[in-house]
Amino acid sequence: MMKASELRKGKVIQHEGNLFTIADITRVSKGNWRSYLQAKLKSIKTGQIIDVRFGVDDKIETPFVEGKAFEYLYRDGEDYVLMDQETYDQIHVPADVMGEANLYLKGNEIIQVVRIDGRIVSTELPNTVELSVVDTPPVVKGATATNQSKDAEMETGLRVRVPPFIEIGEMLRIDTRTGDYIERAKD
Repeated sequence: MMKASELRKGKVIQHEGNLFTIADITRVSKGNWRSYLQAKLKSIKTGQIIDVRFGVDDKIETPFVEGKAFEYLYRDGEDYVLMDQETYDQIHVPADVMGEANLYLKGNEIIQVVRIDGRIVSTELPNTVELSVVDTPPVVKGATATNQSKDAEMETGLRVRVPPFIEIGEMLRIDTRTGDYIERAKD
């Protein structure tokens, strides 16, 4: 069992007697109302997606699943090729299981693969990745890190809002759970 506030994309949960992976989850806070989590759950059996609302303190049942670290190597058509770090065996994972991985992975990242009865049901990306800026408007003289921000396109095609002082070619740390800019990558 875990609190609903600890859920994230890719997690496998049991809901109303069936197994689901979390396709998307958003925290909603409206003024004086209690916060809640709006989730899109994808059925492991049928692939059907349903919308569910959880209270922040709700207890969610999580089944025992086998999780193992794999290294992402490259795309092969619609599949992602991953390598087992212990045996060096390579596996192909369909794009629908990987979710938005194409926006965050460029190669050699470690991801968690979740299996139930030997079948891959979901993957969990690392919490942060480092990506290079390939396109953004030029730096404005005198720009500081105030509430202003601008769009930047990363090397994977991901679009992120960044502070105005970010330039093309810089490496940035991006949160894969929210898609938000965190900071410049440290050397």
